[in-house]
Amino acid sequence: MMSWLFGMNKGQPGAGDIPGLPLPPPPPSGGDDGKGGGDAKIGDKSGYRFDSAALERAAQAAKELESSKHAKDALELTKLQEQSKQLEFQGKIKEYEAHMEQLKVEQVRAAQEEKRKTLAEETKQHQQRAQYQDQLARKRYDDQLIQQARMQEEQLRKQEESVAKQEQMRKSTMEYEADLKHKNKMKRIEAELRGKAQVDRENQDLIREQIRLKAAEHRQTILESIKTAGSVLGSGFQTFISDWDKVTATAGGLTLLAIGVYAAKYGTGVGARYIEARLGKPSLVRDTSRLTVLEAVKHPIKTAKRLSSQPQDALSGIILKPELEERLRDIAIATRHTKKNKGYYRNILMYGPPGTGKTMFAKSLAQHSGMDYAIMTGGDVAPMGREGVTAMHKVFDWAQASRRGVLLFVDEADAFLRKRSTEVISEDMRATLNAFLYRTGEQSNKFMLVLASNQPEQFDWAINDRLDEMVEFSTPDLSERERMVRLYFDKYVLKPATEGKRRLKIAQFDYGAKCREIAARLEGLSGREIAKLAVAWQASAYASEDGILTEEMIDEKVSDAVKQHSKKVRWQQEQDVRLLGNLKDFKTAKDASTFTPPNSIAS
Repeated sequence: MMSWLFGMNKGQPGAGDIPGLPLPPPPPSGGDDGKGGGDAKIGDKSGYRFDSAALERAAQAAKELESSKHAKDALELTKLQEQSKQLEFQGKIKEYEAHMEQLKVEQVRAAQEEKRKTLAEETKQHQQRAQYQDQLARKRYDDQLIQQARMQEEQLRKQEESVAKQEQMRKSTMEYEADLKHKNKMKRIEAELRGKAQVDRENQDLIREQIRLKAAEHRQTILESIKTAGSVLGSGFQTFISDWDKVTATAGGLTLLAIGVYAAKYGTGVGARYIEARLGKPSLVRDTSRLTVLEAVKHPIKTAKRLSSQPQDALSGIILKPELEERLRDIAIATRHTKKNKGYYRNILMYGPPGTGKTMFAKSLAQHSGMDYAIMTGGDVAPMGREGVTAMHKVFDWAQASRRGVLLFVDEADAFLRKRSTEVISEDMRATLNAFLYRTGEQSNKFMLVLASNQPEQFDWAINDRLDEMVEFSTPDLSERERMVRLYFDKYVLKPATEGKRRLKIAQFDYGAKCREIAARLEGLSGREIAKLAVAWQASAYASEDGILTEEMIDEKVSDAVKQHSKKVRWQQEQDVRLLGNLKDFKTAKDASTFTPPNSIAS
């Protein structure tokens, strides 16, 4: 403190020498007051400095301090401040030393980091050098492989050239040997021919003599044979003519032989036609319950069961609308009583979409009434051509020969019973239709005619005149669909699952509720499609790993069936549109000689 008052600082470091300490203010300039403040100059030594103004201030302060009653306290306070400043100065020194130590540590850390980077760089250089050496080694190895491959190719080429040369030499040798053999063979053949020609020339006279002798002997033998045969035949014919009994017997035998041949020929034809009419099945009949001798011999047990079977309900296993079932049951009862009383049968037309039970009811009607059924398809008549008339007469002759009566069911009847006034029907089809109309012109007590069609409006008017009753079969409603689903679910799923012998089981779910749900989804589907859906459930269970039919599998098949039905309906609509367009084109161009009806219409 005193040194600061007197402006002297010697032997102690300055405030500016310690980092962080402020420099003391510069001394004021003396000006022109003549006190020598402005003339003071700093000596060469930076550690000693004298300030007269500071000395005066210090003297003034000392006088005031001595006269003050707090001089002692000020002195103590000054000492304390000096000690505090010294302590603060020492702390600054310690901080400086710590800072220096930290700098040293940072320098060591920097040196270590630099060393680490140097090592990493050296390692990287070593790795790059190793990779480069590896690449060089690989390249040298690849070059060696390429060189070896080239050497092998060269050796192989040389070997191939050597083999080719050897093969060429072998071929040349073989050709040379073959040429020599051929020349030797030709020389040998030429020598043999020359020798043979020479021998022939030497033996020519002898050979001519031998030929002449053989010809004379052969001619003599033939003349003697002719003379002997003539004498024998002449004497025999003379003897036969002289004996009139033999002549008469020979003529009668030849006459009887001719009569027998012709009688056997025509009698066999008549018998065959009779057997075919009585026992055989006509070619137009696809299926029949009528027994033939051949089937009775092949299947005796089946024949015995059929003969011993009793008439059953006509609607057994058939699900239809209640009003339709009532009407069909009346038809079945009337047909059965007609059969018992040997009355005349009524002809029926059943029309509606396919798969609605027409064929099923026709078979059941025949079995219920005790008749035989015969099923023929209208599409089979067109390919018969000119033979259609004969085939149609054979069908009705066969039906007339039945003792039990025949229910003749014609499926797809509109295929050949079309209007005769249209120009799309062929002459053969028109002749067959006329034969059908001729055989069905009157009521019969031998056969009952049942027609099934999807388009009855295409029938010829004469066909409509021969129909006694028309029954419409429509697609099942919700209640009928539910009954069908339950029936076929029980037939194709429940019964096989309860038998225990088949690989079929059913998961646990509410069967009744499921059947109602399925029936609601199957709107528009026919009975045949529902039956096929039940068969699909069974097949799906058989195809599974554990043989268990789950609810998810049933829903999947139902969805597939609905989609397929929608596609079929769309295809049918498109076909109807095309058919309508073809009909319009046909009506427009019916006078043109070059117009050809479409196959769909002509069929």
